[in-house]
Amino acid sequence: MVLQQRHSKREFSAGGIVYKITVGKIYWLITQHSRHKGWSFPKGLIGDKVDNETKEETALREVEEEGGIKAKILLTEPFHTNYFYTYQGQKIYKTVYFFLMEYESGDIENHDFEVSAAKWLSTKEVRETLTFPADIQIFAKAVIALNKVRQVSVAQLDRALGSEPKG
Repeated sequence: MVLQQRHSKREFSAGGIVYKITVGKIYWLITQHSRHKGWSFPKGLIGDKVDNETKEETALREVEEEGGIKAKILLTEPFHTNYFYTYQGQKIYKTVYFFLMEYESGDIENHDFEVSAAKWLSTKEVRETLTFPADIQIFAKAVIALNKVRQVSVAQLDRALGSEPKG
């Protein structure tokens, strides 16, 4: 808590690490931010658009806005990460909660203006494309969790390292 008290601003965001299975291969949704051009997972500030919005509601909304798709939350306990960043000269301490989600419907081309691109990538491609170390660490946890939740074997995950699907 001492770290947090030294800084004048604190933020909380939520988002989703979304997967889908296409022709027996696992693909993950990642997005490129329009302003800073970093590749990450869809996420946004909790309660910035809806009063008393929950982490889960924010995560689902952000996946739909930034990813253009609808997804369902698979695990009620989110992964989280903390980091500092500077915006307009102010240092901000941020906590982000990510929920493991499964794709339900929609088209990634329908993302909003905050995102310049959205892609479905293989596990290997996601690891190679993510910009921020914290996202890479969270993604590793999501892959392990999916293995447990879906009872997907390591061999099946290895086979999921295919090329990007159409759509």
